[in-house]
Amino acid sequence: MSVPIPVNTQAVAASPTASSLHDRMVAAARRRDSITDIRQPKVLHPIENEGLRLLILENISLDAVARFREQGWHVDHYAKAMSEDELISKIGTYHAIGIRSKTRITERVLKAATKLLVIGCFCIGTNQVDLQAAARTGVPVFNSPFSNSRSVAELVMAELVALSRQLFERSYELRTGIWNKQSKGCWEIRGKTLGIVGYGHIGAQLSVLAEAFGLRVLFYDIIHIMPLGSARQVETLAALLAESDFVTLHVPESPETINMISSEQLSQMKAGSYLLNNARGKVVDIPALIQALQNGHLAGAAIDVFPSEPASNGAPFDDQLNPWASVLRALPNVILTPHIGGSTEEAQKMIGQEVAQALSHYLGYGSTLGAVNFPEVDLRPISAEQANNIRICHVHRNQPGVLKQVNEALSPYNVEKQYSDSKGDIAYVMADIADVSFRELPLLKERISSTDANILTRFLA
Repeated sequence: MSVPIPVNTQAVAASPTASSLHDRMVAAARRRDSITDIRQPKVLHPIENEGLRLLILENISLDAVARFREQGWHVDHYAKAMSEDELISKIGTYHAIGIRSKTRITERVLKAATKLLVIGCFCIGTNQVDLQAAARTGVPVFNSPFSNSRSVAELVMAELVALSRQLFERSYELRTGIWNKQSKGCWEIRGKTLGIVGYGHIGAQLSVLAEAFGLRVLFYDIIHIMPLGSARQVETLAALLAESDFVTLHVPESPETINMISSEQLSQMKAGSYLLNNARGKVVDIPALIQALQNGHLAGAAIDVFPSEPASNGAPFDDQLNPWASVLRALPNVILTPHIGGSTEEAQKMIGQEVAQALSHYLGYGSTLGAVNFPEVDLRPISAEQANNIRICHVHRNQPGVLKQVNEALSPYNVEKQYSDSKGDIAYVMADIADVSFRELPLLKERISSTDANILTRFLA
C-alpha cells in the first residue's frame, strides 16, 4: 500500500532487531528479552513500498554488513571514504549511512540526503558529523564510544615500553645494518609516573594496566571521578604535567581541547619526559611538540592521530597534508602510527556489532537509546499477537502544543503506550496505537506530519 508523503516528511519502516548500547541499552535488551521469552515481538514491515538502502563506507566490519543484508536491506559497501562532493552525488538514494573517522557528513551532505534516516559512526568519535545539522533534519547519530577501549589502552602500554627503551630507533638502525647496543637513556617503566589526561573508559582501563606494570598513576579530568586501584586524581593539568614521566591524552575533540597541549603546557612537563597522543589530532600543537623534541626538553613522543589524515591507505603522509610532516618524521624516538589505536580484529568486530544493532533498532523499533545528538526514547516491542497495532515515530521541533496536536490526532484510537523526550531544539515522541485499519493511515499520517513543527514522521507496522 502506498501512502502519500507531505513535502516536509519522510517515511519508511523496517524489521527490528534487539539492541544494546552499554549500560542503558544492555538493561533495555534484558528487559526486552524477558518479555519476548513469553511474547514474541511483531516483525514490523514498511508501510511505504520502498526498501531500505544502506551506504557503508571505510571498510567497516563485514559482520555488520552481513547483519544488514540478513534483514533484507540493500547494502552498498565501499572500502574507502568518500569526499563531500562524492557523497552529495550519491547519498540522495540512501536511508542510512555507516562511516568511520575519515568521511565527513557536513550540512551540505545532509541537505542532499533527502531520504536519510540515521547515521552510524563505526568508531569512538562523532566530530566528523555535523551533529546539530543532523538533528535538525531528524537524523540521529549513533557511535560506539567504548568498544575499542581495551585496544587503545594496550597500544599505549606498548608505546610506553617502546619509548622508554628507544625500541624504534634501535630496530631501525639494525634494519639499516647498524649494531648499536646501548643502555644510556633507556629506562624501565616500573616506578615511573604515568599521567592520564581524561579518565574515561580508556583512561580507566589504562590505569589498571599501568599499575600492573608497576607505574604510579595520576589522572586529570574536568569532573571528579572515583579512581581505580591506587590512581590519584589531581586538581589541575599543570600539576599532572609537572609530576609525570609519561603523559597520555584521552580526551574528545572540542573547542576546549583543541591545542590543549601547546608550548605553555609542554614547558610544564618534566625534562626528559614523554608525550603520547592517541586521542584526537587537534589536541596537540604539533609544531610546539616538534620544538620541545628538538631542544631536548622531551625525550620522545608517540602520535597516532593527526590534524589532517590521508583519506585512504597508500596515500602520502607529507607536507602537503600537514606542513610539518617531514620534520616530524625525521625526529628520533618518535613513534608515528596511522590512527590504529582501535584497529584490532576484536575492537572492529565489537564496534560493527554494536553500531549495527543501534541502527537496526532505530530503523525497526524507533529506539534512539545511545544517540549522541538526539532525545533518547524507547518503547517495548509490539507483540506478534497485536496484529492491528502500529508504531508512530514523530520527530519535531521542541515547541509548545505539539503533543496536544499529536494526541488529538490519536484520540480515535487506543494509545497503548507513549513516550516523549526533548534535547535542545529537537523533540521525539513514540506511540503505539491499537486496532488501526490501513485505510485510515493516510489521513492519520497527514494529520500528524502536516503540523508546522514536523521534521520527520514514520509509521512502523
